[in-house]
Order: sequence, then structure tokens, then C-alpha cells
Amino acid sequence: MTLSEALSQGLQVTATGLIIVFGVLLILMLVMMLMKTIFYRPEDGNTPKKAEAPATGAPAEVVMDDSELIAVLTAAVAASLNTSTYHLNIKSYRRIDTFAPAWNKAGLRDVIDARF
Repeated sequence: MTLSEALSQGLQVTATGLIIVFGVLLILMLVMMLMKTIFYRPEDGNTPKKAEAPATGAPAEVVMDDSELIAVLTAAVAASLNTSTYHLNIKSYRRIDTFAPAWNKAGLRDVIDARF
């Protein structure tokens, strides 16, 4: 086999592989679009809505000041660690995104567990 024949055969194998890969990706895309049209039902204005609770004048959200929130957080941490709140001192708090991947949550949990 000469060099030109080997290169042409390699090019054919490469082109065939690329065509197969992109063909399968196209088929997967079409299947996903078909599944979306079959199983997805958008909410439109014609569907009956649940009856809303009558307004009683109370606010929908419970508003807590920081001292109450820190007390609740301290109690929750103490309960999860099976210890007294006397041994804990929460200096600050911040909300963590719930959209973090599982490996990120596992790493965060390892760091928290290593501190106690």
C-alpha cells in the first residue's frame, strides 16, 4: 500500500466516522424534539385554575429579623450535630444556590463535616 492509498483510506474512514457521529446526533435531536411535542403540554388560558384562597389581610410571607433567623439556624445545626446550642456560635449566614451540581454539594458537605 502506497502512502497516497493509505492517506485516502484514512480520509475515507475519518469522513465515514464523522458522518455517522453527526447523523446519530441529528437523530437524537429529532427524537428529543418529537418527545417535546408529544409529552409537553403548555399551560394556556383555557385550562381551569385552582380557586385562590381568600385574602385574610395577613402577609403571605413570614418576616423574621436576623436574630430570630440566627436562632433558628443555630437550633437546626445543633440538632443535626446532636450537640447543644451552647457550643455553637453562628457569626454570619448566607443563602447557597440550590442549583449546584451534586459534586459541588458533596464537596461543600465534606468541608462542613471537616470543621466539626
